[in-house]
Amino acid sequence: MHDIRAIRENPDAFDGALRRRGLAPLAAELIALDDARKGAVSAAQANQERRNALSKEVGAAKKAKDEARAAELMAEVARLKDEAPSLETAQAEAGRVLDDKLAAIPNSPKPEVPEGADEHGNVAYRTFEANRPHLATGQQHFELGEASGLMDFEAASRMSGARFVVLKGQLARLERALGQFMLDLHTGEHGYTEVAPPILVRDEAMFGTAQLPKFRDDQFRAGDAFWLIPTAEVPLTNLVRESILTEDELPLRFTALTPCFRAEAGSAGRDTRGMLRQHQFNKVELVSITTPDQSAQEHERMLGSAEAVLKKLDLPFRVMTLCTGDMGFASQKTYDIEVWMPGQGTFREISSCSVCGEFQARRMNARYRPKEGKGAAFVHTLNGSGVAVGRALIAVMENYQNPDGSVTVPSVLKPYMGGIERIAGSERTEGHKA
Repeated sequence: MHDIRAIRENPDAFDGALRRRGLAPLAAELIALDDARKGAVSAAQANQERRNALSKEVGAAKKAKDEARAAELMAEVARLKDEAPSLETAQAEAGRVLDDKLAAIPNSPKPEVPEGADEHGNVAYRTFEANRPHLATGQQHFELGEASGLMDFEAASRMSGARFVVLKGQLARLERALGQFMLDLHTGEHGYTEVAPPILVRDEAMFGTAQLPKFRDDQFRAGDAFWLIPTAEVPLTNLVRESILTEDELPLRFTALTPCFRAEAGSAGRDTRGMLRQHQFNKVELVSITTPDQSAQEHERMLGSAEAVLKKLDLPFRVMTLCTGDMGFASQKTYDIEVWMPGQGTFREISSCSVCGEFQARRMNARYRPKEGKGAAFVHTLNGSGVAVGRALIAVMENYQNPDGSVTVPSVLKPYMGGIERIAGSERTEGHKA
């Protein structure tokens, strides 16, 4: 959410940021809406002030026993009182119109973010080459999974429709192992606090992290009062909503493994085979709450935490800095981690780490008290996948596949797999150690 005062102070900078996003200038329109809001506020205040002043005059007239004057004044007070509701309604409506307009505008990109219209404008940041032999080609994950009998899309479709999957046996265990491994890594080595949050949240929480109102069609509604979370970013970031922290409490770092739900409203025809784009999936999320001075360094730290997952799994990946036309609505700057998928012969996103500045904090009214200076300031928020468990499962299957269709279990996951070293199928699991 943008600050209208900052827009008033520097409209050219605001419009310049919008142009970098590929959007038309809006400063003049927003300032006009704010002028209308201020006019409505002034009219309502003037009405109240005039009523207060006239009430005093009524008292003075009655004290002077000037009943005619008192009656005249009381009639004027009554008239103003009758006007007050419409003035208050106009004030509320003017504020709502401005707030709705501001809520629909994306965050301003940082100056160093590369300009571009879409993913073709993204810029390589760094790469990681796995220590194990790099597979250039191979079977896709759904080919491996269906052949083993451990990945069932037909059963899922009969129950729930398209974009769902049933995992069985050791493939289900491998997915569970990945999530537990990531949580242990982030809590044990990276200093994140594990949280088990609700996966049903109210409108206010979704608005706070900017899923609402713009991306309403991408979400799943649960009854009249709740939404299913599209990512644990929503409940984790909202842990600090409507609160004032001390500077000594920051940074806060949270992680959670949750199911996530996305309608995929705009993805018709994309990734229709396999697990890449599902309505329901598991993900480990990372969220940081910082002071403004800490957020840039925290962004790099968060990226490193997500990269560590793939490094320990020994999966080849690259990091891309997203351009202005490809980064998310609430982001000031985003790094995408893309893991190599031999079955597709390309890199696919597995993590997205974003710094949002005070954009979400304004929507949540999340603040802190600096050690120096008076008053409270908005915190900065960051979020990142640490990482998407389903996509990590895909990457492991495709990168660790063997010529016979079996999948070698990465060494870092073996403690979570009860000693199983290779997944070959529901009846052909090999290498189990008692």
